[in-house]
Amino acid sequence: MKITAIRAYHVALPYVGGTYSWSGGYSVSEALSTVVEVETDAGITGYGESCPLPNYLQAYGEGVPKGVETLGAALIGADPRELDRINRLMDRTIIGHTYAKSPIDVACWDILGKACGLPVYTLLGGRFHDAMPMYRAVPQRQPDEMAGLAAEFRAEGYRQFQLKSGGAPADEIARIRAVADSLEPGEILIADANRGWTREGALRVARAVADVDVIFEQPCDGYDACRSVRRRIGHAVKLDECITDMTVLQRAIADDALDMLSVKISRFGGLTAARRIRDMCTAAEIEMTVEDVWGGAVVSAAVAHLAASTQPEVMKNTTDLHNYNTVHFASDAPDVRDGCLVPPERPGLGVTPDMDVLGAPLFEIT
Repeated sequence: MKITAIRAYHVALPYVGGTYSWSGGYSVSEALSTVVEVETDAGITGYGESCPLPNYLQAYGEGVPKGVETLGAALIGADPRELDRINRLMDRTIIGHTYAKSPIDVACWDILGKACGLPVYTLLGGRFHDAMPMYRAVPQRQPDEMAGLAAEFRAEGYRQFQLKSGGAPADEIARIRAVADSLEPGEILIADANRGWTREGALRVARAVADVDVIFEQPCDGYDACRSVRRRIGHAVKLDECITDMTVLQRAIADDALDMLSVKISRFGGLTAARRIRDMCTAAEIEMTVEDVWGGAVVSAAVAHLAASTQPEVMKNTTDLHNYNTVHFASDAPDVRDGCLVPPERPGLGVTPDMDVLGAPLFEIT
């Protein structure tokens, strides 16, 4: 089997809540996603998707198609089922830029699953979950508004809530307490600072809410600052943005710098790399959120398959990113049932984009 064509499409995904805000005054009302189509001479086509948010990671949404175009030219004629070889070819073509490599890698996994007649979760190790618990992100607003949003999400079935924090300590203490006071037994609270605090600021917040059962996510910008905070507070710490590859994760495990990890597929370059990260966390008994930065049905499908094949002891939660948007480009996106994400059981990712919604391709490489 050989790759014969690669196409890229842009689709704008407006946030269902109007404006999604996080630390530093950053916000987004509409994210730009790139859907990649990889065609083969066997009549099998695979799909991937990458949707970086602005000012969040070292990624540029409008740059994804250009990266895919450059990478794709090196992949024409390659066998998409040979995932390690595909990734080696991409790494030898462009250093870094994992967010542009991710949709190609995911599309190749989709092809592999379809060629084998198996859902991707089977190829990633097997299905451990019928459905995976989800968290819902609560954008940064006034404390009472955030508590109200958590109540709305609870009514939709969510039992885990990620508060967008990282602002002035006094404000964040109020936000955390407002939502914590509204929680029901068994619910989980995460305060995601998105790198927004200094060490001193993170310590002030942690000490002020020492009596609250809350997980601190990425409290500071750099790894060393997060490690310092982790050693000085009584709360569990989840790392996200500062864990960029396997080497950093190895160091974090050796330093005992984290209790949880956010495994975002596009940050690591696709399912091939994300699976390795997941398996290292599994071996180290570190719990995980299996997710991605943003996206539609294809991203959610890739997330669902990786989450479904993650061992129960370390699978903390996942999320349904396609339901964060008002625009949907596939009718067969993963199901959501009572606050849980259900992976498609069809071969491959189990999702087929509606080309009428995606429109004409930005380019085609043959």
